[in-house]
Amino acid sequence: MKTFISGKIQGIKVTDKSINYNGSVTVDSELLKRAGIDPYEQVWVANLANGERFVTYALPSEIKGIFTLNGGCARLGETGDRCIVLAYRMEDKFSGANVVFCNEDNSIKETMFYQTPENL
Repeated sequence: MKTFISGKIQGIKVTDKSINYNGSVTVDSELLKRAGIDPYEQVWVANLANGERFVTYALPSEIKGIFTLNGGCARLGETGDRCIVLAYRMEDKFSGANVVFCNEDNSIKETMFYQTPENL
């Protein structure tokens, strides 16, 4: 088994920080759904502004465009930072990944599906 990317939210902007929360990141549930990331699934977050990269889990929110760093994660970024949220899965062979690109307001700009030539 190998670890492959399964879902990605590219360019999401931090909208809030909540240091006193127990942990995780809160993400617009529509973005999670379109990226194929389940609520409470483990995710990696890469902060494009400062190079921080951390593992946490994704909490869904019905608030459109929200992306909140909670708990210790709140120390790893600032409001306005652009990030990438990544989910992975264990497989024998890559089967593709959903990718969501965000606009300035964290609405969906574009979606695509990563696949290998043999999946085409």
